[in-house]
Amino acid sequence: MRAAGASMTLRLAFMGTPDFAVPVLEALRAAGHALVAVYSRRRGPPDAATMCSHRRSSGRRGGRIEVRTPRNLDALEAARLRDLGLDAVIVVAYGLILPQAVLTAPRLGCINVHASLLPRWRGAAPIQRAILAGDSETGVTIMQMDQGLDTGRCSCAKGSRSALERPPPRSTIR
Repeated sequence: MRAAGASMTLRLAFMGTPDFAVPVLEALRAAGHALVAVYSRRRGPPDAATMCSHRRSSGRRGGRIEVRTPRNLDALEAARLRDLGLDAVIVVAYGLILPQAVLTAPRLGCINVHASLLPRWRGAAPIQRAILAGDSETGVTIMQMDQGLDTGRCSCAKGSRSALERPPPRSTIR
């Protein structure tokens, strides 16, 4: 039996592409979880800034972790994930809808950290869409992933007033 307040170390893979994903990757490492694989989508040349961020982050605090950049998550890649004996896959703006074989590969499934208060901005570019819409509240939703696009069961959502809230109208000087 685990003592009260003791944390559980999980065997994880991480999937994330933009710089927005890096703080989550670093937090997982700082929490002491065993990160055994990092996946990122290639956007441009192999030495793109995002790949460098992931490589730097995955190499901190302990041994280096391979950063995988498969073109798609086919049956071979799903088998690789399954063979890692993962507890969970943490996904942050990875850029692909995960196939069922990947969703079910880890023991606890895949958890998505989504950059909006769902269901308002499902899908890609939720931060940009919130800015364009002038939303006064933004947030993050943690959800269990299923085959739909941001349709899984939400576990936690945290919102806050947006720093981008529109300023009050200017008064006219006469």
